[in-house]
Formats: sequence, C-alpha cells, structure tokens
Amino acid sequence: MNFARMQLHIKNGRLVDPANGIDRVTDLFVVDGKIAALGAAPSGFSADDTIDATGLVVAPGLVDLSARLREPGYEYKATLESEMRAAVQGGVTTLICPPDTDPVLDEPGLVEMLKHRARNLDLAHVHPLGALTMGLKGEALTEMAELTEAGCIGFAQAEVPILDTNVLLRALQYAKTFGYTVWLRPQDPHIGRGGVAHSGPLASRLGLSGVPVMAETIALNTIFELVRSTGARVHLCRISSAAGLALVRAAKKEGLPVSCDVGVHHLHMTDADIGFFDSNARLTPPLRSGRDRDAITAGLLDGTVDAVCSDHTPVDDDEKLLPFAEASPGATGLELLLSLMLKWAEEQHGADALPQALAKITLDAARIAGLPAGQLGVGAQADIVLFDPATRWKVEGAALASQGKHTPFLGFELPGQVKATVVDGRIAYRR
Repeated sequence: MNFARMQLHIKNGRLVDPANGIDRVTDLFVVDGKIAALGAAPSGFSADDTIDATGLVVAPGLVDLSARLREPGYEYKATLESEMRAAVQGGVTTLICPPDTDPVLDEPGLVEMLKHRARNLDLAHVHPLGALTMGLKGEALTEMAELTEAGCIGFAQAEVPILDTNVLLRALQYAKTFGYTVWLRPQDPHIGRGGVAHSGPLASRLGLSGVPVMAETIALNTIFELVRSTGARVHLCRISSAAGLALVRAAKKEGLPVSCDVGVHHLHMTDADIGFFDSNARLTPPLRSGRDRDAITAGLLDGTVDAVCSDHTPVDDDEKLLPFAEASPGATGLELLLSLMLKWAEEQHGADALPQALAKITLDAARIAGLPAGQLGVGAQADIVLFDPATRWKVEGAALASQGKHTPFLGFELPGQVKATVVDGRIAYRR
C-alpha cells in the first residue's frame, strides 16, 4: 500500500495473538507499517496517533478466505469500494476473492486491473484466486504461471464443478509441478444439481429440491484419489457435512496435503433456519442438519477444520426477494465474521476459546493462503483489529457497509463491536 507511514501507539489493550501465544494486557507500537515493539516503546518513538484500547481486544486483522467483491461485472450487486469498506468495518484486513467475476479472472490483465483498483482504494489487502480453467468452463487450463505473476495466490473453479475428471487430473499435475495450491469446493456435478436445500425431511416437507450429502462426499473421494496420484496441494472450500469432515479427517491422517475451511453460517445454523422459506437462508452449500453443524464444531476443536471464512456473497434485492427456490444463493458476511466467531467462542465456554476462534480467522487462514499475515510479532505487517468483546450489536441491513444487505442473521444480537481497524500501519476504520 502506498499511503504515508505513521507511528502509532495502541495502549492498554488485551493483546491476543495466537501465532505467538500471547494473551495479555500490553502496549503495541507501530512504525512504518510494521509492528515495532510490544510492551515498551522502541527508542526514538514519537506517536503520531494514540489509541487507548482499555477494555478492548487487540488482535491480528482478520484474513477472509472467501469474499466475493463482485468486480468486475456485477457492480449492481456490490462494488470493490463498498465491500472493502465493509471489510475494514468488520476488522478484515486481508481478502481472498474467488475468480467467478464477469469476465472470469482467467487472464493476467484482469487480475492486474483488480489488484490496481484495490491498491488505489487503500483499504484492505486483496488477493485474487485465478480461474483453474478458461472461463471456468472446465475444458482448457489457464496459464497458471502468468496468473501467478499477475498476483494470484491459487487457482479455483468457484462454484463450477469440472465435468471431465481428466481435466482436473491435468490441472493438479500442473499445479504440483509448479507448487501451486488448487482451491476446490467438493460438489458432484450431477448429484443434487439444481437442488436448493439439504436433502432431508425438512426439504421434503417444504417441497424443495434437495442436495444430498453424497454430492460432497463423492466429490471428496474423487479429489483425494487425484491428490494421491499427483501429490498436489488442495484446499477444500466450504465443507458442510459430518460425513465430509470424516473423510477430510482420514485424508489428513493419511498425510495427504489437504486443508479445509467452513463457512461461518454453517457453524451456527441448520436447514431448520430456512423457516417459512426464508430466502436469506438460501446458501451454497445449503445449511445442513443439526448433526452436521455439531460435527463442524467438533472439527474446529480437533483441528480437522483449518479455518472459517465469511463466504461473503452480496446479492441484490431483485435476486434475493424471490421465492426460496428462485432466489440467488448467498449472504453478506464480511461484517459478521468476527462477531459470529466470538459467538461460537462464547458457546464453547473454554478459557482458550477466544484465541482458538481468532486463530481460525487470522493465523490459520493466512497459512492456507500462503500469506505473511494473521500475526502481531515484532516485524510483522501492522494489520490489526481492535474490538470490544462486551458490546453487543443488532444485525440490521441499514447498519451494514456492504451493498449486500441479506443475511440469515438479520435481527440477531451478536457480541463484539469493531472499534478500529489498522491496515499496513494506517487507521483504515475508526468508530
């Protein structure tokens, strides 16, 4: 980022940094966009700005593994500026965006343009995933080396499964050769196609077409066979089921180079939250059963689930305020990610629940993305969030900075209010 550097003193905050095992009240000093010291000021330090963080938690800026910023092509749903403002208002300082824009991020020029736009907005760090295949059509592979040079940190198909397994095999062979990570959301291209809700008694009662769990598990088994053959590193996006997590757990035990994330909505909600056809709860993958939700918490606690993302997908009124089966899937999440993780930590009641929850949206997410983010050690990039864990706020569309106002959590009271977000040593948001 290219803004003027400053010297910043954050005092009296509870510093929680899972990367370095820190959880104590201390001061933090920022010089030239980096963490210069903890505790005592470095020599010659003269603060340009001081934030009194008494009663606040000072943590690494959040790293979100899936945030659709809707540019280029879908500016009527959201703009880069609106969503990056939403990010810093939610304490998110690093965003990984999928390639399913219009046009698709399959050419270096498009990636460079997106990076340039994001840099000029001076709000958060944006790291695109490049398309794995041209136009996400699942046929010809993209020029992964050129896309990496342009700034892509990995390659994905977003929500578009590859029909030809040979193409996926070739993609993984190529990725392995050059050390790239392939990000895949496991979904069988045929089973559950056109489904809008979790296959189960509730979908049957409501007359909604279902997406069975085996759409996820069949795809996972295929991916694991290809990983065994190629040795390629694969990140599995948005695992949603107990059966899927059991397969991931076994694959990790076997030593396969795989990681996985879950969407934060799936940590709290089930298919019962569809209620009377609430299209705000129309998500991809669909909200699943209570047993699946409980398995996600177990997976977080035992390390099977590596990270949690917002799966931020802003949708406009015209596409959301429709009958459930016709509504576009997706929900806004950037401004809810921190609070929903704090809610999860509260429900765990453990003394270390807060650091554990924060690790999943900072350090562990950064590790998956291969980025030097998510920590507050001396010399680290000064991406920081300050929040009041005791303040509760009500989720209302009008209060969200995101252009997407639709979330199944509308009306909920959630813990944790962001008071300030620091990006590269500059205060990008202050309440």
